Amino acid sequence: MRIGLLGGSFNPPHLAHRAISLFALKRLKLDRVWWLVTPGNPLKSDSTLRDLTERMAAARHVAHDPRIEVSCLESVIGTRYTVDTVRYLRRRASGLRFVWIMGADNLAQFHRWQDWRRIASEVPIAVIDRPPQSFRALASPAAQALARYRIPENQAGNLAEQRAPAWVFLTGMKLSVSSTGLRNRDGSWRLQ
Repeated sequence: MRIGLLGGSFNPPHLAHRAISLFALKRLKLDRVWWLVTPGNPLKSDSTLRDLTERMAAARHVAHDPRIEVSCLESVIGTRYTVDTVRYLRRRASGLRFVWIMGADNLAQFHRWQDWRRIASEVPIAVIDRPPQSFRALASPAAQALARYRIPENQAGNLAEQRAPAWVFLTGMKLSVSSTGLRNRDGSWRLQ
């Protein structure tokens, strides 16, 4: 079984999360995508973060596809760090093939993630183009450090079978919706 992992605050979840997931299912030849709704992003302020239960319910509503499963795994295992989540999943579900899915905006600051090199060495990564972030993402410290492990886009369907480190940059998604853009200053959501 090939599983895509899409982590985030989902504050709020939106149609671009769903579109990215459906795009990844097809391009990466995945069986499922798991939305990992985090208790909080260590790189962002929690001042506008809605309750985990509310974000989970909203994510389930937006996902609306049997191949997309919504989880609060990080809350269950007591972490806010992707590296811990990846290690946990690899130990507990060693028969599954995981691919970490992130937008180009995340690749641009991936070098700031806790133990990012370990993440890259544990699980293949699919980066979804997110204009206008493309150039900044591909010039980022993490992209430069991992450049020799990048596979051609036409081999994306084999990414789940690749030994990490391996990553692909997928083009073709042109949605610019973001959770930040859908939040009002007071933290309330403008849902799409």
